[in-house]
Amino acid sequence: MKLKHTINPILLYFIHFIIALYTILTYIPFYFLSASRRKSNQIKAKPINSEPESAYRSVNSLGGLASVLYPGCDTLDKVFAYAKNKFKDKRLLGTREILNEEDEVQPNGKIFKKVILGHYNWLSYEDVFVRAFNFGSGLQMLGQKPKTTIAIFCETRAEWMIAAQACFMYNFQLVTLYATLGGPAIVHGLNETEVTNIITSKELLQTKLKDIVSLVPRLRHIITVDGKPPSWSEFPKGVIVHTMAAVQALGAKAANKPHSQPLPSDVAVIMYTSGSTGLPKGVMISHSNIIAGITGMAERIPGLGEEDVYVGYLPLAHVLELSAELVCLSHGCCIGYSSPQTLADQSSKIKKGSKGDTSVLKPTLMAAVPEIMDRIYKNVMNKVNEMSSFQRNLFILAYNYKMEQISKGHSTPLCDRFVFRKVRSLIGGNIRLLLCGGAPLSATTQRFMNICFCCSVGQGYGLTESAGAGTITEVWDFNTGRVGAPLVCCEIKLKNWEEGGYFNTDKPHPRGEILIGGQNVTMGYYKNEAKTKADFFEDENGQRWLCTGDIGEFDPDGCLKIIDRKKDLVKLQAGEYVSLGKVEAALKNLPLVDNICAYANSYHSYVIGFVVPNQKELTELAQKKGLKGTWEELCNSCEMENEVLKVLSEAAISASLEKFEIPVKIRLSPEPWTPETGLVTDAFKLKRKELKTHYQADIERMYGRK
Repeated sequence: MKLKHTINPILLYFIHFIIALYTILTYIPFYFLSASRRKSNQIKAKPINSEPESAYRSVNSLGGLASVLYPGCDTLDKVFAYAKNKFKDKRLLGTREILNEEDEVQPNGKIFKKVILGHYNWLSYEDVFVRAFNFGSGLQMLGQKPKTTIAIFCETRAEWMIAAQACFMYNFQLVTLYATLGGPAIVHGLNETEVTNIITSKELLQTKLKDIVSLVPRLRHIITVDGKPPSWSEFPKGVIVHTMAAVQALGAKAANKPHSQPLPSDVAVIMYTSGSTGLPKGVMISHSNIIAGITGMAERIPGLGEEDVYVGYLPLAHVLELSAELVCLSHGCCIGYSSPQTLADQSSKIKKGSKGDTSVLKPTLMAAVPEIMDRIYKNVMNKVNEMSSFQRNLFILAYNYKMEQISKGHSTPLCDRFVFRKVRSLIGGNIRLLLCGGAPLSATTQRFMNICFCCSVGQGYGLTESAGAGTITEVWDFNTGRVGAPLVCCEIKLKNWEEGGYFNTDKPHPRGEILIGGQNVTMGYYKNEAKTKADFFEDENGQRWLCTGDIGEFDPDGCLKIIDRKKDLVKLQAGEYVSLGKVEAALKNLPLVDNICAYANSYHSYVIGFVVPNQKELTELAQKKGLKGTWEELCNSCEMENEVLKVLSEAAISASLEKFEIPVKIRLSPEPWTPETGLVTDAFKLKRKELKTHYQADIERMYGRK
């Protein structure tokens, strides 16, 4: 989508003449030096036979699926040992030191913690290996046995990865739990997996675990990664708190017993999803599952190696982040740790005038979820709208010119250097690949990030149940709205879904439920055989398959597009089918909307919605309409709801939604939906069940029941 400018027509003709001259002068050498456009149009995946239900494979794996990164490295401990020997003294894990921490009073009276951070302190591959080995040995001394569970409930940080590597080495089954989970979900995960030991931080021990320790009867040892917290009398007898350093010191003693190494089929991780429905489910992921997955992912990142720097800030309990970091670790990259609150200079915990993590680290690789990218897009566009007329029009001209050139496979070095350099510096200035996963990314946001951050913006598709692997777009694929071709570790086929009207015989493109097959497909759900049987199966060749519940279609070049989700399809009272995800995708990129959840059921004939409005945009709209009040009063105002509904309806019509798909009534939420509220997952996917419960009274109001 092109941006609109307001330039004098005569001046515009002159500018277009200069642009055309520049394009002609740079086109001929560029054509011979680059094959990007031709690559973008190449076939990327093919069906392996002529049947409609045939699986698609990457053209690089038609002869057989890949399953290992390096010969003989069939377990994660072997992969790390290989990397340690190859990159011994190279930097691996980096953490910024905290120089100062202050309380800053906001205009509304709230107090925010602000930090001033120093340089990154680095551990080499050898350092991390020794610390992990000693930590695993220390856990063994505390009574941890091979093939038994141990939980990690901790923020994303170097100690998380060290603890994970220790578990991989000593064949402990690592149970991962999101740091944002609520008490009942944490208790469920710890008790279901029968853990006796848990690794955590002082803050999470004080804020989350302290109140639930008594509900986990098997718990014996708590290991804090960042020093020992104050002791509490409330701790049950028999529960001992250790520091990670103390456990490592215990494990460093020469008299310790040797350990047994894992097999490829052994469980490496039991990863609890923060799932969009009900209690979290534990997915059993073997060593071979993870290695197959990261083998496929690594193949899609050209030139991956020692020069690359990855910024780690997403939850390591999420399969996207864990896989991304394991890919980097296995290829000699270094990983600098961050958090959403300290990522950029403008982040909420960074003191004004101080540097955010990406400004210091200057990463070349970064992963993100769509929610974060959508926020960046809206924030940058707000800044553009605040520019002077000249600056704004210059930005828009450069944006539209670059979009046109990208569509032809050309680069724009002058625009990148003089127009987009400042935007690019928001995330360090050196990013060459930005990978989005966890949920679909809108085409508008993908193209915007591609243009303004001057890097490849890839989309990936995978689930915890497929070890995060499925598809990733090629770096030279300039198309948007797709998630790429199958990775070399797996194959994908489409299964007919009659109720939704999707068939693998559809023209012009085959459509259906996405099934992923390959060695990356996991072992199933922990202690949940019924759900495992429902979602997984083995074919006549012994290959394991996952039924994803997502609906996709294949483009002629073999790239997959996510078009629907089975659980998001609702039949209205009059018989029409509404895809809630489609409605949300059409409206979510509006400047007025920070988040939206569409809702419908079979007892009513229309769609309703819950909307988290953008505070700045809603306040401006209220002023234009002469409406006054506090933020909460505006969100609770029927007049304001109607005004927002008008904006949504116009956007829905522009997006070609059917009349029955357009929300008829909405509820404005004054509070944002964050993982802490329990209304979205850690990847910011909507938790529809929780949202329905939270807004039950509003649902009844909007459907006419008092």
